[in-house]
Amino acid sequence: MATMSAGHPKTRIEIRPATGDDLDAIVDQTWEVAEEGRWIGREVPFDRGERRDRLAAAVSSGTSCLLVALAGSEAPEMAGHIWMSVQPYGVADFGMLVVQRWRHHGVGTALLDAGISWARQTGVHKVSLEVWPHNEAAIALYRKAGFVEEGRKVRHYRRRNGELWDSILMGLHL
Repeated sequence: MATMSAGHPKTRIEIRPATGDDLDAIVDQTWEVAEEGRWIGREVPFDRGERRDRLAAAVSSGTSCLLVALAGSEAPEMAGHIWMSVQPYGVADFGMLVVQRWRHHGVGTALLDAGISWARQTGVHKVSLEVWPHNEAAIALYRKAGFVEEGRKVRHYRRRNGELWDSILMGLHL
């Protein structure tokens, strides 16, 4: 599964299933984005071994997937990843991230498209997510893909600094 970024024709983006060999790099990506403190729920420090074990379970599970994005024309590098997990009630929840240097190059779009395609092939009836209200770029990406806002968790997530953050619930019916 490969795609070219429509917004950046010189940037080649390949989406493929993660392997066990990718897990350490994925944990490193998660740490890198978590250090920014704005885009994902996970905060640093976190238990790298526990995170790696959870990712390994996703790679080997029949009810979840973990996809990585490789970007760049000459020496492709891992630019982001998406995981999806099918719940017993037929909905695929997901989370994804793109490392800072590859944002706004089509990586998020390519990952989301591949994840939705996987969800369709799996037979789920809906894909759902939570996103921080201040993550306007992600919200715009999800809306462009057809997701609609379904609700809000108000002052729901306690951050390490004590702040209480809302999240927006979004869904896409397949």
